[in-house]
Amino acid sequence: MSQLSKLTLGCWAFAGGTEWGDQDESESIRTIHSALDQGITSLDTAPGYGGGESERIVGNALVGRRDKTFVATKISDGVSTESAITESCETSLGLLQTDYIDLLQVHWADHEVPFEETIAALQGLKDAGKVRHIGVCNFGVIDTDGWQAAGGELFSNQLPYSLLSRAIEYEIVPQCLEKGIGILAYSPIMQGLLTGKFKTADDVPDGRARSRHFSTDRALARHGGPGCEAETFAAIAKVGAIADGLKVSMAALALAWVVNQPAISSAIIGARNPGQVAENLSALTIQIDDELDAALKVATDVVKDFLGTNPDLWAAESRYAL
Repeated sequence: MSQLSKLTLGCWAFAGGTEWGDQDESESIRTIHSALDQGITSLDTAPGYGGGESERIVGNALVGRRDKTFVATKISDGVSTESAITESCETSLGLLQTDYIDLLQVHWADHEVPFEETIAALQGLKDAGKVRHIGVCNFGVIDTDGWQAAGGELFSNQLPYSLLSRAIEYEIVPQCLEKGIGILAYSPIMQGLLTGKFKTADDVPDGRARSRHFSTDRALARHGGPGCEAETFAAIAKVGAIADGLKVSMAALALAWVVNQPAISSAIIGARNPGQVAENLSALTIQIDDELDAALKVATDVVKDFLGTNPDLWAAESRYAL
C-alpha cells in the first residue's frame, strides 16, 4: 500500500476553470505521471475542484498506477449526513476509477450536523473497505477536541502553513504533536508570494490578493481588515536575501522550511507541468538546520505577529473553532 510522501501533488489546478484558466488534460496527466515517477506518491483532490473535473483527471492518470499512489480527496462543505457522505464517496470512487480512497477528508467542519453522525458515516465507509484513513481540513483545536471526543479517528488535519502564514504554530501544531495527528500543509509558498515573482503588493493580481496580508480595499478581499502589505513584502525581501545567500530559489527554500517543521507529514505543492514538479522536488535537497530555521522565522515574525492566532487567511471572523 502506498504511503503519504513528503510532498503531495495538489490537483486543483488540473480542473482549470475561472480559478486557474485553461489547462490541457494531457499535460495534467503528464504532470501526475512525472510526480509519481520521481517519488511523489500522494495526490490531493476534492469534489469541489471543478465540480469533479479534478477527480476525473486524476482517475484517468492513475489507470495502471493506482496501487502505487496514495489518493486523498474530500467531502464538500455541508456534506455531513450519512446519506450525503455515502453519495459523495461513491461519486468520487467512480470519477477516480478506484474501489478505495486512501484518505477521505472533511473539507470544513459542519456545526449544523453532530460530529457523531459524520463520524459514523465515515467509519462505515472505512469498515466497508472504501476508505483507508479519515482526516479533516481546517479544524481548530476546539473542533479537533470535539471530533475526537465524539469517537472520530484523525489521520491528519489539512491546514494553511507557510513562512507567511504561521498561525497554526500557536495552538494547532502543539495539539497535533500531542495527539499524533499529521498535518498536510497547503499553500506552502503562499499562492506564489514566496517565489519572488511579485515585487510589490500592486504587482499581485486581485485573485491572489484576497488574504489578510492585503488591504481590504482589494477587489476580491472580504476580510475587512487593514492588511499588512508593507510587512509582508519586507519579510519576502528578507527571505529572498537568505535564499540568494544559499544560492537556492526562494520557493524551494520556503517549501523546504515547511517540510522540516514539527508535525508536518506532507506539504501540498502546485504544479501544472513536469518542469514545475522538478522545481518543487529541489526543496528536498535543502538542509534546514537550527540556524537557518531561526533566521527564516526572524525574517517573518512580524507577519506572524500581525496576523495572530487566526489561521483563516481570508476571513477576520475565523471559520475555525479555535
